Amino acid sequence: MVCTHMKILVLGSGGREHALVWRLRGSAGVERVWCAPGNGGIAREAECVALPPEGMTNPAWLAALGTRLRPDLTVVGPELPLVNGIADEFEARGLKLVGPSKQAARLEGSKIFAKEFLLRSGIPTAPMYGAFDSAGDAYSALCAVDWPCVIKADGLAAGKGVLVATNPDEATAFIDRLMVSREFGAAGERVLLEEALSGQELSYIVLTDGETILPLVATRDHKRIFDGNRGPNTGGMGAYSADGMLSGELEERILDTVIRPTLEAMKREGNPYRGFLYAGLMLTAAGPQVLEFNCRMGDPETQAIVARMDFNLAEALQAAAEGGLKEIAARWKSGASVCVVMAAAGYPGEPRTGMNISGLEAAAQVSDTVVFHAGTRRGERPEETVVSGGRVLGVTATGPDLPAAAARAYEAAGKILFEGAQYRRDIGANGSA
Repeated sequence: MVCTHMKILVLGSGGREHALVWRLRGSAGVERVWCAPGNGGIAREAECVALPPEGMTNPAWLAALGTRLRPDLTVVGPELPLVNGIADEFEARGLKLVGPSKQAARLEGSKIFAKEFLLRSGIPTAPMYGAFDSAGDAYSALCAVDWPCVIKADGLAAGKGVLVATNPDEATAFIDRLMVSREFGAAGERVLLEEALSGQELSYIVLTDGETILPLVATRDHKRIFDGNRGPNTGGMGAYSADGMLSGELEERILDTVIRPTLEAMKREGNPYRGFLYAGLMLTAAGPQVLEFNCRMGDPETQAIVARMDFNLAEALQAAAEGGLKEIAARWKSGASVCVVMAAAGYPGEPRTGMNISGLEAAAQVSDTVVFHAGTRRGERPEETVVSGGRVLGVTATGPDLPAAAARAYEAAGKILFEGAQYRRDIGANGSA
């Protein structure tokens, strides 16, 4: 059982973290929630703790913060602290944290490590053409690939380091952006080329204490900026979850061929995995295959997931950190949830910021709807909220089915105004990505 008077620290500043804070604040036994650094919406629900500019990249600094605050549990939202080793730093100080070790987090931190791990472990994934350290070698390899071809930056690139190239010109231009122009910095020092898979994508996330697996409801993300999956990739323009999108038989197949073998192989190789494991899957004619792994919950998938939770999240996270997840049963609200991301003008390039946001109170009045903040900050007056980042808000609604949930989300989004606001109008349309 979750302890009473529980104090929880959430690390991050986006919509995912606001959703986690919102759900944790509603968990029985939770007395206090901090969020570092938080955002304009989180500040209305939790105590935000300022971080220096390099704070989220420095696990030792974050561990020092944990030592000062002494939370009963820390939950990490974004991937960078996990990849940099925050779990190891917290463990060394006797602090409880939900998340994998630095070695285990390589499943997300290095696309090449993850691909080689999948292949040697016999976990279904696309064949690999090769991994390359120089642009010249990558260009040369394009002569022997089938089109379309998938090109991935090896390191973390905020969800924008992957391209499904349909021809050599597209592929060469993307390799140039990664390895010559260094658009994504060190993330593009190495690149991976692999075969493209066809099918329907699915986000499948589980919580694990290293032994027990607690599956979360399946979701589907929308990466492209424009309706109809057009335009450049983003960090995610919306997500949905609905009853029936994943049959019991298919879920068991995913668990048997992907999730359990991954945890067993990681343990066998000396890197036991604990925390959230996110499998980005392609549901192909031959069965589910892994596109990528993430070592944390997705954004905006988290918003759609927490909206359907009908269990004590704090209790589940505490059990995952302490190795007691087998005592937890996850219950879910029937129906569907939809998260529509409202983004700033210019996103996914250079977003325009500083504009006031109006209509938040009106949006909150739409039934079964919550507005999660991502790129916002408090204005000069307490009641003001200002755009401060690319993905600004995640308007999230539930309903008895997918069309009803989407209608509520879009009704609420239509009440929110800020200059240059953009969002897709087809999140969850017909249950397609």
